[in-house]
Formats: sequence, structure tokens, C-alpha cells
Amino acid sequence: MQSSTSQSHSSAEIDIQALVRSVWKRKWVVIGVALVSTLLAAAYAFTAKPIYEAKLFLIPPTQNDIANFNYGRTRDYDLVPLTIKDIYTVFLRILDSESLHREFFNTVYLPSLTEEVRKGSRDALYSRFSKALTVTLPVRDAGDQSAVTVQTTNPELASNWVQLYADRAGVLTKEEIVKNVTTESRVRARNLLQQIKSLRETATQIRQDSITKLQEALRVAEAIGLEKPPIITGNPSVELAGSMDGQIIYMRGSKALKAEIQNLEQRQSDDPFVMNLRELQSKHDFFKNLDVSPSDVWVYRQDGDVNRPDAPIKPKKSLIITLGMILGLMAGVLIAVILYLTNDARIKRAI
Repeated sequence: MQSSTSQSHSSAEIDIQALVRSVWKRKWVVIGVALVSTLLAAAYAFTAKPIYEAKLFLIPPTQNDIANFNYGRTRDYDLVPLTIKDIYTVFLRILDSESLHREFFNTVYLPSLTEEVRKGSRDALYSRFSKALTVTLPVRDAGDQSAVTVQTTNPELASNWVQLYADRAGVLTKEEIVKNVTTESRVRARNLLQQIKSLRETATQIRQDSITKLQEALRVAEAIGLEKPPIITGNPSVELAGSMDGQIIYMRGSKALKAEIQNLEQRQSDDPFVMNLRELQSKHDFFKNLDVSPSDVWVYRQDGDVNRPDAPIKPKKSLIITLGMILGLMAGVLIAVILYLTNDARIKRAI
């Protein structure tokens, strides 16, 4: 048993040695395959179109940037001011929205392609575009910085696209917020107008009620022949009964009652006599005419400038050539081993 085992080990050692010698004899095959693989890798590295990357970093706006959004939004007007977080959250949602991706794909990316390429599958083109333009949103507990990245064969196009994409997201964000603020202002104005109308109608009804009361008091005064209010003499003061209300309004006398009725009937407007009306009118006019200009606000800030990339990120020539050489050596050795095994099997069959 020991003799058999030792023979087996000896045979394995001889086989390995023979394999190494066989590979060494075919070293030119290995070198040739490695050389061809390296040349192919080099050809690809030097002929493949270079890919350039442009990246734009974005951060939240300042309080001053969004100040005009909050014009008129105070506690006195029952409107909660918008915060930086409110504005930036809307911007990030639009920045990473599918609708903006599709709009940019249709209006910017497709026109940059040749007519022949545009005839291809839209889904395939959109998939390629989605890989070329990516949006990185802020990570929780890692700051508020977001980024837009574009990878393309044209360095100038890459830098232009990241700026254009961020600008378009900013424009859409402004439009949405301005629309929301304007709508809220219009609703507030309508509510105030309804309150004004209600107060005016109430004032008109109160005036009519007053006229009715005075007319009844006039009939009583005329019935008792009271033309002027009586002067009540007392000790130690003298009072005039012209301030009497309630059931003794007739004590003012028919002459005063007629004058008051005439005055109420000829009154053109009850507005001066309505409490808080002028304040409501002022608020209504403010909200009705409130106009927020998108040019006066910013919904994000750029963290640095967008520079034209001057060095491609792909292909990495040295890495590709090195991998080509390594794979060629491995393939050459594998071919040499296969030739050895094939030759060895042929010899065994011949024996």
C-alpha cells in the first residue's frame, strides 16, 4: 500500500513537472496570445470614444433668496410663512421627477442625436439617457447637498446640460410655488370679500331696522304732540332727554325723529358705520393685487461653478491594456495546458 501511494505521488509530481515543461516549450504560444490580447485591448482603449463627466452641486437657498415668497405671509394675515425647507423640498422633488427627465429627454437629448440614431427604440434611447444624466439627492444626516451629473462624449455638452437641467428644475419649482402662493392669495381675497359683503348686508339691515323703530317712535310722538324733547330739570344738574333709547325713543320729539329718519333714508353708504370694514378692505385689496415675481426669488444655490471637463473618465487606457495583457497570459497558458493534455491523451491511446 505504501509503495503504491508513493508511486502515485511520484507520478503526480512527474505530471506537474511535465506540464510545466510543456507550457514552457509553448511559451511562444503564450506570449503570442498575450500579445494579441494586449494589442486588441490597446486598440479598443485608443479607439473608443472618451466619456467626459460634468457635475453640478446644489444646496438650499438662503432666507433672503425666498423672502419675496413670504411677502404678505404673516401671522396678522393668517398665512404661515414658507421656510427654506419647504422651498428646497419642492425643488428636490421636481429635480428628480420623471416628468422633468422626460421633458429634458424630448427637448434636449433627442435633438442632440443624429437622425439615424433617433430612429432607434425610444425605450433604449431613454435607458441610455437615464444612465448619462443622473440626480443624486441628499442623504439623511449627511447634509443638504444634491448633485446633477452628466456623462457624454462631448465635454462642452456635458457642462451645458448639467446647468440647463438644474436651471429648468429651478424654473419649474418657481412656477409651482408662485402658482400655489397666488392661488392661496386669491382664495384669501375671496374670503375677505365675502366677509365685507356680509358686513355691508348686515349694516343695511340694521339701518332698515333703525328706520322702522324711529318711524314707530315718530307716530307716538305725534300722537302725544311732543315736538321737541322735554328738558328735565333736577337738582343739582340739568339733562337733555335726547339720548333716550328703547321704549322711550319718542321722547326725542317728532322734529328730531323726522330729521333722523330722513338722514338714514338718504344715507348713500353704511361703510363708515361698519366696524372693522376698512381693515378688511385693506387686506382684500392687498391679497387681490399680490404679485410674486419669479425673477426676484431663488429656490437653490450652486455649490461651486460648472467647469468644462478636460480629462475623460472613460476609457481608462492603462487599466484596459493591463487587463488585456493579464487575460492574454491566462488564455495563452490555458491553451498550452489544453495542448499538453490533448497530446498526453493521444500518447496514452497509442500505448
